[in-house]
Amino acid sequence: MQKPKEDLKKIGIAIFIALLIFAFSFSIFNFIQASLLGLVAFMVVLWTNEGLPLGVVSLLPIVLFPSFSILDTTQTTLNYANPIIFLFFGGFLLAVAVEKTELHRWITNKMFTVFPSTPKGIIFSLVITSGLLSSLLSNTTTTLLLMSIALFITEDTRLKMRFALAIAYGASVGGILTPIGTPPNLILLGFMQKSGIEAISFLQWMLMVAPLVFMMFFVVASLLSIGVKDITITLDSQKKELSIEQKKVLFLIGGVILLLLLNASFKPYWSGLGLNENGILLSAGLLLFAPPLSILEWMDDKAKIPFRIMFLFGAGFSIATAFSATGLADEVASYLIVMTQFHPILIILSVAMLITFTTEITSNTALISVMLPVIYAVSQQSGLNASLFMMVAAVCASYAFMLPIATPPNAIAMSSGAVSVKDMARYGIILNFIGISLVVIIAEFFWKGFF
Repeated sequence: MQKPKEDLKKIGIAIFIALLIFAFSFSIFNFIQASLLGLVAFMVVLWTNEGLPLGVVSLLPIVLFPSFSILDTTQTTLNYANPIIFLFFGGFLLAVAVEKTELHRWITNKMFTVFPSTPKGIIFSLVITSGLLSSLLSNTTTTLLLMSIALFITEDTRLKMRFALAIAYGASVGGILTPIGTPPNLILLGFMQKSGIEAISFLQWMLMVAPLVFMMFFVVASLLSIGVKDITITLDSQKKELSIEQKKVLFLIGGVILLLLLNASFKPYWSGLGLNENGILLSAGLLLFAPPLSILEWMDDKAKIPFRIMFLFGAGFSIATAFSATGLADEVASYLIVMTQFHPILIILSVAMLITFTTEITSNTALISVMLPVIYAVSQQSGLNASLFMMVAAVCASYAFMLPIATPPNAIAMSSGAVSVKDMARYGIILNFIGISLVVIIAEFFWKGFF
């Protein structure tokens, strides 16, 4: 009976905080807008303290938003069928196939052969392997897949801690390399589509963020390698040939990457194939169920479809829609408009700082869902480049390294038992500031050329 009592206490805390937020907000905004803020606070607390299952909390907007006259049921449920959700669904099916065939083990072994078998070499290989895998797979999935491998490399507690953080931080860093790597990326693209902003293509996204990602790979690995020079380690290297199933999945992933590259536009030289990227990823995922691949089965225990994460996306899009529909985004924007008097680089710095450190204590998915409409409204009112500032916000939502609740990879690293909050905060605070600095510099001197 201990678990129900704990959950009831967590729900009570969520209700209390929601009422406080509502009471404070009602002194500034109207009843519906204050209700929305209270409900968002209620869901964010439940997402954070897990008083209710993640999937259950993510479905609450369908019940709560119509009840408080924020959105009607149709307006709310439409967000749970956003095309971006099916992009994620296809990508996750590929991730399930990689896990089921244990292709990730082969990929990891290949990465280990590129670097020296020293603690520093392994840290670099884990950061880069985790980062590159999470660019195509979910950063949560990548962290889960690699964590069990890394923790058995050594018995040294200092190395275990660094290896666990290398995987978690690498996944967060590499998750922004492609649009499908982490939820805030997809939420940004979904919001841009809904707002009539020209979408960022898969290849253009990668070209924009690649310099940031590879610089952060080096920074993370170098920081975690401090103090491990004198530790010796022995790796048990076993060469294994790819199985038929692994070759099928590897061929499919290679085909998807090639098709995405051919579909990218290189105007005026090449206008692309004109295919829908959501359809490409979903088609690839569905092919895994069909002959001659036949890798997945719908009722397969090893092919657990992440419906709760899909519901989380729906909740995020619903929150963003509600902020716009109730006029709350414009109201908040009117209070933030004073920031637009600063130099653009100071505005970028303010957005990066706000998102990075707020993400440390809340869900990055919920936060970016709330902030994108606000940033868009401020940009619209002041004539600033909305796409640039929303891109900064989306990236910084994944670049929070201090606390376990900041991102799913952080939480997984903490749950491994190899990392303490003190260790994570010690390395994380340094990476937060370095990440913010690099994002601001790259946004000001590189990303502006894309928008």
